[in-house]
Amino acid sequence: MTGPRLLRLYAAGRRVPLALLSTAVCATGLRIALLRHWDAYGALQLPLIFEAAAAVSVTATAASPFGEPERVAGRLLPYLRAAVTVALTAAAVGLLTAAGTGGHLSGGTLDVLRNVAGITGIGLLCAAVLGGGLSWTGPTGYLVAAVYALYTQWHPPVLATPWLWPARPPHDLGGALCAGLLFGCGLAAVTVRGARDRIGDPAAA
Repeated sequence: MTGPRLLRLYAAGRRVPLALLSTAVCATGLRIALLRHWDAYGALQLPLIFEAAAAVSVTATAASPFGEPERVAGRLLPYLRAAVTVALTAAAVGLLTAAGTGGHLSGGTLDVLRNVAGITGIGLLCAAVLGGGLSWTGPTGYLVAAVYALYTQWHPPVLATPWLWPARPPHDLGGALCAGLLFGCGLAAVTVRGARDRIGDPAAA
């Protein structure tokens, strides 16, 4: 019974149910948006906004309400961090993909997977460096850059770097590698050390 109880307490402390609810709201919003007919630019931009919002919901769970004492007291914490982060990321991809079923989801499942994983990785790196309360800054800044990269597809000069993968085709290997690398680095950082939060930090409380 220790394992399930620990997982339940960890999920409650990291606001995992709220993250799942927020991701479900993002998926619902995407589904409603897809009911309308959008031009090519809007069809690419709107899913990206909801994907970034879902990624922020995932990275918000990196914030710890206990700060440094938690890092030195819990032997199972690295496993919990990794498992919960991967599970929430997979749930976000699944919910957003399901929301696009039967609608015109530009890029399809591969695009959703690449965008959610990569932007989540950026958020996790921000959590490790800046703290869980500021983990949203990286995904938000990247969203602005990615939207501009999409804009340049119709208004040259085109930004074609694989680091701005939302502006590249879903099957693009370079974009997939960049997104995967960011997710892997972010997951490793949060797994090993967790978010940079201190006990009593209002952002983590």
